[in-house]
Amino acid sequence: MSQVEVLKEVQSFTEEPKKMLINNEWVAASSGETFPVYNPATGAILAQVASGNEQDINMAVSAARKAFTGNDWHSMTPSNRGKLIWRLGDLIEQNLDELAQLESLDNGKPFSVARVADVPLAADLFRYMAGWATKIEGSTIPISTPNTAKSKHFAYTLREPVGVVGQIIPWNFPLLMAAWKLGPALATGCTIVLKPAEQTPLTALRLGELIVEAGFPAGVVNIVTGYGEAAGAPLAAHPDVDKIAFTGSTEVGKKIIDAAKGNLKKVTLELGGKSPNIIFGDANIKYATSAAANAIFFNHGQCCCAGSRLYIEKDIFEQVAEGVAARAKKIRLGAGMNQDTQMGPLVSDEQLNRVCSYLKSGLSEGAEALAGGKRHGEQGYFVEPTVLVKTKADMKVVQEEIFGPVVVAMPFDDMEEITSVANDTIYGLAAGIWTQDVSKAHRLAARIKAGTVWVNCYNVFDAAMPFGGYKQSGWGREMGEEALKLYTEVKSVCVQI
Repeated sequence: MSQVEVLKEVQSFTEEPKKMLINNEWVAASSGETFPVYNPATGAILAQVASGNEQDINMAVSAARKAFTGNDWHSMTPSNRGKLIWRLGDLIEQNLDELAQLESLDNGKPFSVARVADVPLAADLFRYMAGWATKIEGSTIPISTPNTAKSKHFAYTLREPVGVVGQIIPWNFPLLMAAWKLGPALATGCTIVLKPAEQTPLTALRLGELIVEAGFPAGVVNIVTGYGEAAGAPLAAHPDVDKIAFTGSTEVGKKIIDAAKGNLKKVTLELGGKSPNIIFGDANIKYATSAAANAIFFNHGQCCCAGSRLYIEKDIFEQVAEGVAARAKKIRLGAGMNQDTQMGPLVSDEQLNRVCSYLKSGLSEGAEALAGGKRHGEQGYFVEPTVLVKTKADMKVVQEEIFGPVVVAMPFDDMEEITSVANDTIYGLAAGIWTQDVSKAHRLAARIKAGTVWVNCYNVFDAAMPFGGYKQSGWGREMGEEALKLYTEVKSVCVQI
């Protein structure tokens, strides 16, 4: 399909008000209401989407429960379940350009990035999880109960799907985060009610069409669009949901925990971060400087693991900080669909105001901007890539997650100091270490309290590698075998033989 044909497909997809997927049927919200989705590059309305509420959540959960207990899904062989999941990965790949354009228009990220990263990684995640469908195994246990001529025991475990799962995904990687959530849940045999972020629901809805096309039984995946308070909150609190999985801010994550306590449903959370990126004097300075810029400016800084605290050994501080600033100044801002765009807008007016308020706070407290420091232009939600220096540990820009293209650069002296300051945060999602001393890298990696530590690289993800956080960065892990464990219950069986 040509780019012109793809663009027509995208335009056609956004013209009519978008409905929700419940029980493999596309339905309007029970209230009949819709809400607008905006193009962050212009602020113009991009589409109208069904505004779901508690009644719609109830319908979706009921459909998911029926699918979980029904024969079409419950009795499906693991091999056939894996084939369906693999088929979904194929369909994502076949619709690569359309999904990338939708993601670019809806989220603001460059089309070129969505095409080579977000969409292929989503397809890869489903294929990886498809392989796990036939490998959800229990084990036999050599228990030590006394054996007699008349009484012996055989013990084993089963891993069974946890049941109906509510999944709430964020707006920074809409399609990829849907894949991260859906993949392991489908592989283990769960059924799902997915609630996309209200800012970016379009690729999730297009994914719903592909799920139906792939042949998943009715009710296995349901997609309810709506605002957090109207749709997300009742999903988290629903008494017939067995597990809730949420990716988003730490503040909302705590509300999810509170909502889930009614029936003590299982909870996994992938939350915020304020990740330290540490460059030692013996690192490859040119490479580390370029990578440090990418670590914060990738996805406009709207990345939970962004390297937003840049610690540079004192002897090279000026060289590296100015190098990152020089790269920041060269980044070309523009609409995601523009071919020469390197950084798009922030996702919403709300996010623009949030980031700008942090910039104002930092500068008013004495920070200095080596690059950026303000909004870019008057149309759309653009912020200049920003490098702040002369910051102090107690500043909001150092302690709080900004979730924008803003890095604070600070010098350090030695291993003991950097270990202390790197861990001086409520978060523990990720960290970066840059050094040519392998022993130093391993020693520091062991001491940093973070779920992922990258050494001489940053933002390297793979479907097989678990991702998640320590401390207030969350509970549990996404991707890899670890994710599958969180969608299963372990049952012990003991038989007298």
